[in-house]
Amino acid sequence: MASNNRTSTYTQVSTSSDHDRPKSADEKKNLWSSLLDSVASGKRLPEKNILVLGGSTESQREFLEALSTDNSRRTQDRQSSKQPPIANNFALGYTYHDVLDADHEDILARLSIYLLSDPSPSFTPLLQPLLTPQTIPNTLIVVLLDWSQPWFWLRQLRDWIRLLRTLLVSLDSDCKEKMEEVMISWRDRGRGGNSLDGGGVSNSTEGDVSLPLGPGEWEEALGLPLCVVCQNSDHIENLEKERSWKEEEFDFVLQFLRTVLLKHGASLIYTAPSVTSPLQSLVHSSLGIHSLLKRQPLKHNVIDRDKVLVPPNWDSWGKIRVLRDGFDVEAINKGWSVDIEESYDAVVAHDGTNGVNGHASPEVDAPPVPGAAVEAYQETIRDPSLDALQATASESNGLKLEVSSQDAQTFLATQVGVLDKIRQGAEPSAMDSSRVVRGRQLSQSRVEEGDDEQYDEGRVNEHIGPVQFNMGGIQVDADDMLQRLRDRQTYQTPEPTSPSTVATPDGKNQNEALASFFAGLIKRGGGSAANSPKPGAS
Repeated sequence: MASNNRTSTYTQVSTSSDHDRPKSADEKKNLWSSLLDSVASGKRLPEKNILVLGGSTESQREFLEALSTDNSRRTQDRQSSKQPPIANNFALGYTYHDVLDADHEDILARLSIYLLSDPSPSFTPLLQPLLTPQTIPNTLIVVLLDWSQPWFWLRQLRDWIRLLRTLLVSLDSDCKEKMEEVMISWRDRGRGGNSLDGGGVSNSTEGDVSLPLGPGEWEEALGLPLCVVCQNSDHIENLEKERSWKEEEFDFVLQFLRTVLLKHGASLIYTAPSVTSPLQSLVHSSLGIHSLLKRQPLKHNVIDRDKVLVPPNWDSWGKIRVLRDGFDVEAINKGWSVDIEESYDAVVAHDGTNGVNGHASPEVDAPPVPGAAVEAYQETIRDPSLDALQATASESNGLKLEVSSQDAQTFLATQVGVLDKIRQGAEPSAMDSSRVVRGRQLSQSRVEEGDDEQYDEGRVNEHIGPVQFNMGGIQVDADDMLQRLRDRQTYQTPEPTSPSTVATPDGKNQNEALASFFAGLIKRGGGSAANSPKPGAS
């Protein structure tokens, strides 16, 4: 009995211990898996997405350079690392960017940047996979505009808003619910006691209450945060010089953009390649990326026309009216609702093109919609190409606004023939007129006398022109001077009273006096002028 009990007891103990061993191994395996997962999740970088819409290939690269300006101050080992490539030449482009901390040692987040230049509906299937319930809270939409063509801005913005509305409506119910949550949190940012700083953190307490929405705010929420970047603000000076823009035009553009973007809760910023701007702070705060070492608050700026910054949830109709009186905010607000509700397919069918670089063809635009905001904008900010087309049409109807100048070389070629005709038919000048007349008279007299030699001489004198020489800086005509001397001598010599009377030798005496005068100068050594013969001496 005792042996049986010992055996059974040993058997029960050994059996129970063997049964418990696999269970403890599984628990130990699960413990290590959980530890590894927690370490991996701690090292995983936050993923953020940016959809860059509009602009050309060059302007998109400029935006990416402005977004990664701080990377130029990296340490030497990071500078030697290879920069990520930018693929934005075809359809939907892509690149990525690592956001560094203030000391440029730690990576705060990785930005996946998707680039699209054409607002064609055919690209909508490429954007749908990018919006999921997991990526929607970490996605920002950026629309690029360029100051080189501000007359296209409202049309470009209208096309992109229509495309986004078509895209967001096509998503599933889970994505739509997530977008509603995102929009509710965005409406609370920066309102009441909350403030949106450079770290993207809402500083609030439990007792803070958000202020109610004002008129025109968040009436057309897109479901995703929107930021409009107006690049190359240094072209503002060119608009002043070349297009004669004044402060009224610049204020009108700014008021129009602020009124339109207020409906979507969007932000606005002007940038220039050579000027530092708070673009990084605005993008990082919109994506919720914040640095523990350095925080830069977003300060609004609507005074400096080339450094405008309108943070989200800061603007209002009252602030827009203050900029310049006479701007109808209510009419623009209603007109923009009409514009974005129009069918995009109808516009494409009318234009016959999907546009280039984010806007439709400048030559052909959609038919005007009564009360539309785009039509009101284009009436004030006119397209210079349309003005040129109207001028051409008016010229075809006989109404010429401008006079087209002839090419310089063509004009000079026609003037050569005119100058030749003038040269051939021109009358002799006063200086050589007497010589020409004398040559013709001499030729005529010699022809009558039959003297061929003198006739040839007269013909030559007629064609060779006057003989001139320089005397003391004065150009003198020799023939004209001789003729004047002869006329003077004739005038001074009295005419004879009768044919038998002999003329007085006044000319001979003068010649003898001049000869003796010059002879005395030659013979004189160093004598004075008193020893020289006088002109009146005999």
